[in-house]
Amino acid sequence: MAAALTTCAALTACSNDDEPQAGVADGGAKFVFATSTTTSAGTANVLLTGNSLNEGSLTTVGNGLSNEGATQWVFLKNNLVGLTYNQGNAGTTKSYYLGTDGQMQKYGVSYSISRFSSYGTYDNDIITMATGSGPRQFADAEGHTPMTLAVTYLNVIDETTRTNNTASGDYSMENYLGNGEYVTLAGIEQNGKRLVAGLVPMGLSPYGSAYDNGKWIREGYDDLVKKESGGQGGGSYEAGSLSGTQYPDECWVAIYDNEDLLNPTLVKTDKISSPCGRYRSQYYQTVWSAENGDIYVFSSSYAKTMTDSRQKTTLPAGVCRIPAGSKAFDDYYCDIEAQTPGKNRSFMRCWPAGGNYFLMQMYDRSLTEKDPAAVELAIFDAAARKLTYVTGLPENISSIGKTVYTDKGKVYIPINVENENPAIYGITTATAEASRGVSMDVTSINGFGYMTPQ
Repeated sequence: MAAALTTCAALTACSNDDEPQAGVADGGAKFVFATSTTTSAGTANVLLTGNSLNEGSLTTVGNGLSNEGATQWVFLKNNLVGLTYNQGNAGTTKSYYLGTDGQMQKYGVSYSISRFSSYGTYDNDIITMATGSGPRQFADAEGHTPMTLAVTYLNVIDETTRTNNTASGDYSMENYLGNGEYVTLAGIEQNGKRLVAGLVPMGLSPYGSAYDNGKWIREGYDDLVKKESGGQGGGSYEAGSLSGTQYPDECWVAIYDNEDLLNPTLVKTDKISSPCGRYRSQYYQTVWSAENGDIYVFSSSYAKTMTDSRQKTTLPAGVCRIPAGSKAFDDYYCDIEAQTPGKNRSFMRCWPAGGNYFLMQMYDRSLTEKDPAAVELAIFDAAARKLTYVTGLPENISSIGKTVYTDKGKVYIPINVENENPAIYGITTATAEASRGVSMDVTSINGFGYMTPQ
């Protein structure tokens, strides 16, 4: 498993400075990279290790731990978990650790995780979530079941899983906001002992649409109710449903006292739209804590892509704030789109980048234009309410990794490029300047993190 590194990549061997270097492993620790290589023979997934994010080159030849791949790689409590998403079905999840011999090892236990559309972490648990049809005992007279939140808790320390008790009826997501619509959660953010989640209104299920003779269908919206089932994947729908919210110019956030995800305090602002980024049926977390505990709530205004004008948001992509310890939005607001080229671009994902900085994965054109690609990066300074596009990135970016790592004023992220080896890029948050770091002889870097031996 010894990584093939170029000269001066290991630890601090080439530095005269006794202070630890940013992006350099300490002692027996390693950076672990989840990579994939695609050829005509298929795709090979390998976990590579290295000592530096800033320089060097890694190869899979004779190195690394082969694995089955994952939809999302999650590093938690010195464990690496590969979450696998299968549309409509459970996915097999496996976990890994760094051995004292410097080699990646796989735990013997595998987990079957229910279908999920979002995930997050709380203490020792990785929590996956999805909203779907609930227990039959709660069906209405027509046989429609209420939409219910299904949750799986994977404890990475105990190597156990548990699920929430949907049979209790406590996890119904119907009429969650008081307007009849059901919601799903877009990630969860631990804030002290609290959990904060962005709520995405999904419209009316057949259960909600039929409730009290159509009580929750807005006047003039009857034609949006589906007459028959159709669509596919994340865009599928049932007859009797009203797909997509009737209230696109609202943002709701739930604050839970603990990881049970019950009895939330609901907070609302009409300055931004739904708090999430989206790609197909996956809802990306855009509610994050800054280092001082303030919660920043980002909206990509994805509802701009809705077909019907009644369901399109009129609000630009932006950000609001819930101060540390509070259960309400304050007057903080920033229009992100106004600081982009053309003043009309949005983002797909965002991550905390240390202090009051956040890294934004930006689209290269408006969401309402054809085939926008999320291949640009920007740094958002929440204190200054300023968006600065990252310089120093390659021009032939094909995709951007799903995980980041922050260290000493820098945020690191994988950048995959066309017809070249991908690399980790380090971005100085104060200047939004990027520099190319360790590269890998693979097709793509899907995620990475920092691990110490156990």
